[in-house]
Amino acid sequence: MTAASAGSVALADGLTVNRMGYGAMQLAGPNVFGPPQDRDEAVRVVRAAVERGVNYIDTSDFYGPHVTNEIIKQSLAPYTEGVHIFTKVGALRGQDGSWIPDITPASLKQQVHSNLKTLGRDVLDVVYLRLPNHDGTTDDPISDEFGALAELRQEGLIKHLGLSGASDTQLTEAQQIAPVVAIQNLYNLVIRQDDALLERCARENIAFASFFPLGGFSPIQSDTLSDVAARVGASPQQVALAWLLQRSATSVVIPGTSKLTHLEQNIKAAELTLPADAIAELDAIGA
Repeated sequence: MTAASAGSVALADGLTVNRMGYGAMQLAGPNVFGPPQDRDEAVRVVRAAVERGVNYIDTSDFYGPHVTNEIIKQSLAPYTEGVHIFTKVGALRGQDGSWIPDITPASLKQQVHSNLKTLGRDVLDVVYLRLPNHDGTTDDPISDEFGALAELRQEGLIKHLGLSGASDTQLTEAQQIAPVVAIQNLYNLVIRQDDALLERCARENIAFASFFPLGGFSPIQSDTLSDVAARVGASPQQVALAWLLQRSATSVVIPGTSKLTHLEQNIKAAELTLPADAIAELDAIGA
């Protein structure tokens, strides 16, 4: 069983990722704030993910804050060539754990430097600009904000850029400044407002990473999903991940967990191919 079973996608020179990735958010404490209950287990999970073929790890310095990046550094440094860390900037955390959007150019640059420090890297593989209104999208201009990250890319501190919580219009705007290799938006079996954007990403060879692929803090509940899972001999979570992987050639998934058993179950979804009738039933959930 390996994450490579789901195939890979070449996004740019030196950036080929297996489509079954790993999201580090759950390595932090409750509500993505503070340290985990079992840091040793968190380290084992990150190392096990890479051992099982995951070469795309999604994180951010505002998870914890700093916690998940520091765990990744402890687990993987010195980093093996070919293991790619995708991180995000665009938010800070309050002392009470609140999420504070901050996409001012000066702050974005400070956040990039913080990610470099906590990950122990000289250069970041991929940095997403995480936009406000993260559960949906707007068409607000982003040239100044994305341009600040493009400047750091020109300076050699970032290799590639992405957008999180972005609209089709914002993707077009960003591409006029610098190449975009990945989009990370809220998308799953139930939440399907970005169908057209996902299809555009496939046409333009841009990774489309679905965050909360299993529903996040409110797990997907569906009788149809449960029925399909029973028929194909898999868990509902595995079916939901397999459905995402079959949506397009550049669809990637980043399920998160802090438990080795859950990691194994998630990666097993990379080997699951859903038949056409199951796909049709699942498509109808979010129609």
